[in-house]
Amino acid sequence: MAFAIRIVKLYKYLTNEKNEYVLSKQLLRSGTSIGANTRESKNAQSKNDFLNKLNIALKEADESEYWLDLLYKTEFLNNNEYISLHNDLCEIIKILTTIIKTLKADVDK
Repeated sequence: MAFAIRIVKLYKYLTNEKNEYVLSKQLLRSGTSIGANTRESKNAQSKNDFLNKLNIALKEADESEYWLDLLYKTEFLNNNEYISLHNDLCEIIKILTTIIKTLKADVDK
């Protein structure tokens, strides 16, 4: 949730201050979807369903990294803004990857 809030605030900043609407909207969608899919996984009907929801969250995190990198490389984000968000996103990706690997090993038994 905290990451999604940061993404929403970034979207507001990019649209209001930088007049950037296309890339920021893509990041808004993928960046807020990570938490939504993770939250949805709590109500999974099976381990496979749980794993599927977390895999979707990981895909959204990877997509978010792409949009974040693109916003940085096109100079809509400065170095400090980028590093702060990117570090948080990398941690989310590491956590999701670890959970997914552990679950896959358990499901494959």
